[in-house]
Amino acid sequence: MSASAGFAGAEAGKERGAGFAGAGAGMSIESSVFQGLSWNVVDDVRQLFAFHFMVNALAAGTAVAAMAGAVGWFMVLRRQAFAGHTLSLTAFPGAAAAALAGIPLAFGYFGVCAAAALVLASVSADRTESHARESAATGTLQAFVLALGFLFVGLYHGLLGGLESLLFGTFLGISDGQVQTLVVVAGAALALLALGGRPLFFASVDRDLARASGVPVSGLSVGFLLLLGLCVAATSQITGALLVFALLVTPAAAAQQLTARPLAGLGLSVALALVVTWLGLALAYYSVYPVGFYITSVAFGVYALARISRALADSRGGRLVPAR
Repeated sequence: MSASAGFAGAEAGKERGAGFAGAGAGMSIESSVFQGLSWNVVDDVRQLFAFHFMVNALAAGTAVAAMAGAVGWFMVLRRQAFAGHTLSLTAFPGAAAAALAGIPLAFGYFGVCAAAALVLASVSADRTESHARESAATGTLQAFVLALGFLFVGLYHGLLGGLESLLFGTFLGISDGQVQTLVVVAGAALALLALGGRPLFFASVDRDLARASGVPVSGLSVGFLLLLGLCVAATSQITGALLVFALLVTPAAAAQQLTARPLAGLGLSVALALVVTWLGLALAYYSVYPVGFYITSVAFGVYALARISRALADSRGGRLVPAR
């Protein structure tokens, strides 16, 4: 059977459903999970580019990974992982609301994530409040938007393009137009980070000193949350709303375990995000399981290796000190 016949999703399950059914009759777990894989690296990589939908997936994944690695590094540095997780959940009601309204899902992804980012910015703008109150307000917003998502799904009586794909991601339906949109969004996000990266880093490390030096700290905070929201909206179209957080936080957290140098850490975060995305897409192409599972699992493995490397370096008296 050609590898093009099977990927994550319902259609793959129908065409290859006999994989697990016949496992007990002599088929190995490896052959039932990875189908069409020859274990010849050159041939297998060439096969990835044999179909247009997979080329689109790799192009979109590359753009999204570069953006998520860079934005995620600042998110972890600013200790806004909880805010990032909340924004990732808002992608789900955004897509469901767009389906209910009969408009392209991208409008729901970007619109609702941007609106949620503004709400979070208003919550975190007043630094006189305690961090506990800010976290409580963020968690309340998270619960509310998740409830809205299930409400919209319940109100929509048609076929919602696969609820599973909204939550856990897919790469089967990425069109040329989506690829172009994601590339433009990623390019704009990276350009904005390049322009405002220095003051943003200053404000992230020492907020009070940055304000005293004339840095627009509040404006940067709002702008970064908007940028994070747009990044989540773009990334969720690959990984799904529930797993977007893995691509945002895990490569960045791994990079900050391995180096405290800002430029090196930022570059390493982007590189790890690219490796995680490419490997996850490749594994999903030859497998019956969804792409979100592989991206998340590979990302976790990368972070675990980074933690082990740091622990070994510390035990040997190394100077592998993570950033903040």
